[in-house]
Parts: sequence; C-alpha cells; structure tokens
Amino acid sequence: MEWEVMGCRGSHLVVLCAVAWEGRGKNIVSKVNFVVCQLFALLAAIWFRTYLHSSKTSSFIRHVVATLLGLYLALFCFGWYALHFLVQSGISYCIMIIIGVENTHNPMMIITQKITSLAYEIHDGMFRKDEELTPSQRDLAVRRMPSLLEYLSYNCNFMGILAGPLCSYKDYITFIEGRSYQVTQSGESGKEELHCERAEPSPNIAVIQKLLVCGVSLLFHLTISNTLPVEYNIDEHFQATASWPTKLIYLYVSLLAARPKYYFAWTLADAINNAAGFGFRGYDRNGEARWDLISNLRIQQIEMSTSFKMFLDNWNIQTALWLKRVCYERSSLSPTIQTFILSAIWHGVYPGYYLTFLTGVVMTLAARAVRNNIRHYFLEPPQLKLLYDVITWMVTQITISYTVVPFVLLSIKPSLMFYSCWYYCLHIVGILVLLLLPVNKTQRGKNTHENIQLSRSKKFDERENSLGQNSFSTTNNVCSQNQEVACRHSSLKQ
Repeated sequence: MEWEVMGCRGSHLVVLCAVAWEGRGKNIVSKVNFVVCQLFALLAAIWFRTYLHSSKTSSFIRHVVATLLGLYLALFCFGWYALHFLVQSGISYCIMIIIGVENTHNPMMIITQKITSLAYEIHDGMFRKDEELTPSQRDLAVRRMPSLLEYLSYNCNFMGILAGPLCSYKDYITFIEGRSYQVTQSGESGKEELHCERAEPSPNIAVIQKLLVCGVSLLFHLTISNTLPVEYNIDEHFQATASWPTKLIYLYVSLLAARPKYYFAWTLADAINNAAGFGFRGYDRNGEARWDLISNLRIQQIEMSTSFKMFLDNWNIQTALWLKRVCYERSSLSPTIQTFILSAIWHGVYPGYYLTFLTGVVMTLAARAVRNNIRHYFLEPPQLKLLYDVITWMVTQITISYTVVPFVLLSIKPSLMFYSCWYYCLHIVGILVLLLLPVNKTQRGKNTHENIQLSRSKKFDERENSLGQNSFSTTNNVCSQNQEVACRHSSLKQ
C-alpha cells in the first residue's frame, strides 16, 4: 500500500491524518510529518526558552537538549535515514580534526550549508591573517575549534534541523551561552569586555505575527495553489487556444500561487527559533526589538520587486548570504556565474535546477546592464519614476516566473517544452541586451584585484549590517547609535 511504503521512512502516527488529506499532493505523509514536527518544535522552543534559559542552565545542558531533540525530530520524520545527519556531521568533524584547519575550506563544499560555512569560518579564524580578511569574514571568523558537542548542536539542534534557516556559528553559540543581549566593547587589553546589558526582550509578539503569516500562507496553499498548477503552462490545449496576454497572466499567477508553501515553511522555522529566544538582532530607532537576525524572506519586498536583484536579495536570504560568503566573495573569475552554478549543484541533480540557474545568470546580467544604462533617465520627476517602477515590476515578475518554471517542473522534457512554447523569447532578449548594451566590466588585474575585492566586500558588509547578520557587531552598532535607548532598557532591568 502506498501509505505504508512512504511511511516506512518516518513515523506512522500521522498516517490517518494524511489519508484524510489524500489527493492534495504527492508524499503527503512526509508533508504532514514535517508540519507536526515543526509545531512540536515550536512548543519545545517555548519550553526551551522558559525552563532552559541561559540564566538557569549551563551551555552544556542547552547543547545536549537541543541536539537530542533535533535528532528525535529527524528520526520521527525520516526513520533510520536520520542517521545520515550523524554520519555526515561526524565525518566532517573528523576531517577538520585530522587534516587540520588550513585545509577545511575545500572538502566541505559539497556537504551542507552549515558545514561549509563553519569550515570557512574556522579556516578564516585559525589559518588566515586578519589583514587578509574582509570585515564580514573577520566578524564571523571562529578562533578556536568547536567541541564535538558544540558542532553537533550547531548542525542538529531541534530548532533548525528540518527547515533551517542557516545561521552563523558565532550567532548560535552567542544564543546558547546567553550573550545575545550583552553589548561589548574592546578594553585596554584588546579583549571584549561587557559594556552594558540590555533587558531581555520578549519574542512573543514577533512569534505571533509570524504564526499568523504561516496560517494565511498555509490556507492559501491548501485552497488556491492546487487550482493553479504550474504544469498547466505546458498544456497543449492551453498553449493552442490561449492568447498571449492570457498566457502571461497565468504564468505570473501560477508561480505566485506556488510561493505560499515556501512562505509557510520558512516563516514557521523563523518563528520556532524566535520562540526559543534565537533571532534577536538589536533594537530599531524607536527602541523596538527586532527578531529578524535569521529571517529567510521578506514577503512584501518579494512581491513588489522591481528588479531581479531585489527579488533574489529578499528570497531565501540566508542561502543567498551563504553563497556570497563561500563563493561570490572568494571567486576571482566570473563570480556571478560560479555562484549560480554552485546554487544549482547545492539544490540537487534535477535538470530543471540547472536550467533555472543558467537562465538566471543571463537574466541577472541583462537586468544589471539595463539598470546601469537606463535607470538614471527615469529618476526625475516623481511621476516618471513611478511609471518606471510599474514597468520594471511587471517585467521583473514575468522574468522571474519565466526563469523558475523549470525549477518547479524539475524534468528536462517539460522544461524545454515550456521554453519552446515561449520560443525562448526572454533568453533571446537577455542575450541581445548583453550584446547591445555596454556593460561596466570590472578589471581583475593583479594590481587591482585586492581593491576590487575590498570594494565588493564593503558593499556586502553594509548590506549584512543592515540585515543584522552578526549579533555581536549588530548589537554593538545599535548600542553606539542608540545609547539612550540601551541605557533605558538596562535601567529598567535593574
């Protein structure tokens, strides 16, 4: 029986619930298992923050509990396949111990985001000199080898083992050790000293808001998404009878309807981490706590994107930052192309992934060329800028939808069928743009390479600071910029 075959990979406890949902999609048992485990993780996160708070419990206990709960959830969802988590983490840890930190940045690249990120952070912190690092690499650098418990806890904790999101090792250890709300400054000895300690904010409002987003996204997915399948874009009757405006509208709407399941999964994962007390990144200018340190998307910016880059910057944020940290920043030749190829390899072996990311390279470079050559003509007056924004929003949404159809279809035949139905029109337009419009190419000569890398890293650091990716630097910056707010919170705590 189909349910039994699929259920053998994980728990059978939710099979009856899954049977009630039969007909709503493939692998429904796995989907129900995922949702049940994430809801359990949400409750466990609240318990973790309440009863295993860093002020009451040692870091050792918090590491142990987070790891064991994470492995239990993996076992519940995947059965004995969950041993892959332990084997993968164990082998990777042994490699780092045996071959030495100077070589940990290469063999880790094909394993997982967390393993590769930590491998580079250890390599930066224990092998490379500070003057060789960009400011962001220096902030994230790990200066000592993690213990096996810390390593397993970082990779397998219950808050992120099923859906992430990715976080830096330093941010996670800061959370476990209860230092997320402390503001440090360098003392005379050069070591960081406690400067002030903020009152610990409650994540309850942030968690409730994110759970409401989850509810709306799940409702939309269950009621509307299945009525607008992406596969209908390649239906022969639809292609033969529909007008081009109808095809354009359905392409956009069908891909719009495909996004809520991602909104649900990533927002729920973010809420789980927040419920445990992880994800705080300081206060805004009004003194309000911000809980988006490891947020993975910004829905409003995604849906209102007026450029390809704006969409990518707000979609799967932590993965985009991971690609920048481990590939884009460290590549000296065609970093954009290398980053897209790595992203395709990381996602898996389906041909649709490679078609999407190779198409994405063309679209990204073409969009950049258009923006650099045309945008400045439409900045004034405001009415002209508004017209430009409306047109670029429409073009961006259609281009994104066109690009990601193979990502949803997965197989090579339907993906090429879709592009054939559209006569590869946006591919041709993108290539013509690259051939006809001047592109500001960056010279990467021997004398200029260092300055160029530094310039690129500075732009990246500004973005990372605005996103609050590092809790140490972010909290320090917020304290220096809003000292009065910090002191007010500190006095309230006292």
